[in-house]
Amino acid sequence: MKTFAYTIKQAFIQFGRNRSMSVISIFAITCMLLILSLFFILFINVNSAAETIKGDYDSIEVFLLDETTQDDANVMIEDLKQQEGVADAYFKTREEAMAEFKARWGENGYLLDSLQDNPLPNSIVIKIGDLEKADAIAQHAAEYEGIEDVKYYKSTVDKLLKATNFIKISAMVIMLFLIIVSIIVVSNTIKLTVFNRADEISIMKYVGATNWFIRGPFLIEGILIGVISAAISLGITYLVYDQIVDIIGDQVYKMLSMPMVPVGFLIFNFAWIFLALGVSIGSCGSIISMRKFLDA
Repeated sequence: MKTFAYTIKQAFIQFGRNRSMSVISIFAITCMLLILSLFFILFINVNSAAETIKGDYDSIEVFLLDETTQDDANVMIEDLKQQEGVADAYFKTREEAMAEFKARWGENGYLLDSLQDNPLPNSIVIKIGDLEKADAIAQHAAEYEGIEDVKYYKSTVDKLLKATNFIKISAMVIMLFLIIVSIIVVSNTIKLTVFNRADEISIMKYVGATNWFIRGPFLIEGILIGVISAAISLGITYLVYDQIVDIIGDQVYKMLSMPMVPVGFLIFNFAWIFLALGVSIGSCGSIISMRKFLDA
């Protein structure tokens, strides 16, 4: 217990003695985490949008002209059910479409009550059993008479998936680069402490102190730097993302019929990610500097 208390005490003393370099290390790691949070936020929200649309990807909706009767629609439905790759097809009234639209608007659904007439058309919903046949089914449905449009999300989904993959790869590359830079900065900070305590460390090794007894304060110092950086970056991310959601959250919901990822959910998960990255970077920087300069 005394050894643990000594290790913690020495870590804080070393942190105070090298305040300027410690601040630089904290600044470097904080910047790295903030840049990563930007990519994470983009990735999570884009991926959420892609998943929402992919939920509609297994269906094709054929919008009908006003003059198209339900009997006409039933004929189309029977033909569609015979097509390869179609799992089911059914008629959806404009009233059912409006009810679904209100549900997707959530708390803002009441705004649609002010409409004098329902602008949504009747439609046929085609459930796809084999996605490889989806293009052919959509083309076949577009040939019917009495239809207004065919809603099919394939091109949009493909674009969103490409954007998601690009953001994901970019985030990984930038994350790797920034982690290496941050480890180097933290390592240099610990090196200064090692130089300042070189004589004391030599005496400790001479009298039989173990490598971990000597390494402990430096390791705790690096972890402390990482934890402080994580806390600062998490706080800044919360404030910025909360403002972004307040400013454009409603507009995104109205345009895409889907909300942005909630602030609470995002920050809760970021807390663990930032803490793990901060502690890992700080401890790695300490271990590297100790191995090189203490031959431990």
